[in-house]
Amino acid sequence: VSRAIKPFAEPGRPPDWFSQKHCASQYSELLETTETPKRKRGEKGEVVETVEDVIVRKLTAERVEELKKIIKETQEKYRQLKKDAELIQAGHMDSRLEELCNEIMMWVI
Repeated sequence: VSRAIKPFAEPGRPPDWFSQKHCASQYSELLETTETPKRKRGEKGEVVETVEDVIVRKLTAERVEELKKIIKETQEKYRQLKKDAELIQAGHMDSRLEELCNEIMMWVI
């Protein structure tokens, strides 16, 4: 698993983040901190939610929230850039052009 997910790493992770040992310790921590679902009495063949199912549901919900936040931030940044572009084209930002160029160069690098 550790090798399979390595290409999806977020920038800034330490090199040993995806080692088998580190992945195993993180998984153990998840198992320890996740509340065990209560067993239900029911018919034979009934699907019972496992600890792994709870972990997947929890991590999926967290990731969805992270992605929503990233999308919102990206949309806000886009709106601001679009507004700045319109102001530049209208000639209202001529006094700040050099400063804006420097900001853009910082993003590129």
